[in-house]
Amino acid sequence: MAVVVRAGAAPMWWAGVLAASVGLLVPGLTGRRIGVLAGIALFLITAAAVGRTGLARHRASAGSATRAGRHDVLQDRAVTLRVWRRGHRWWLALAFLVAVGASFAVPAAPGMVLAGIGVGLRLKAASIGRRESDDGALLWVRADQLNARGGRPAGPAVTEYRTTGPAAGDASPGGARRRVTV
Repeated sequence: MAVVVRAGAAPMWWAGVLAASVGLLVPGLTGRRIGVLAGIALFLITAAAVGRTGLARHRASAGSATRAGRHDVLQDRAVTLRVWRRGHRWWLALAFLVAVGASFAVPAAPGMVLAGIGVGLRLKAASIGRRESDDGALLWVRADQLNARGGRPAGPAVTEYRTTGPAAGDASPGGARRRVTV
């Protein structure tokens, strides 16, 4: 489940950094200094808000998670990332274009907001990962429920979470790639 939360973090971060960089090239209506200072404040606020939003819903669903059965279909980490990013690529492109366009009013600030969303998603995945480590079980969403409506791990199509042991799958707690030591 943390893989899905984390799937949007990297594209949002890099799109935000690129949009903020492009935004620095234009003076904008407010000036670069005000734009950058506003962007820093908005980055911190956005990262904190996105990192905290929905955690109670995740915790409630994780508390009632059941053990994954033999017939549950659970996706690999790479497949989950690819499906989520393909399904959201146009939204990511639109967010980037809006951030670049809004930089003509307030330079760099919209790009920093987009980067803040990416950091907030990464913080949320880390929080879920801490819970997985504490419980000693990875949280999963069945593939049919996850892919049914937009790939949201706490969306209306997801009825319950599944758990497996911490060694199952190719993801470590928090959605990161599992490091294989030989």
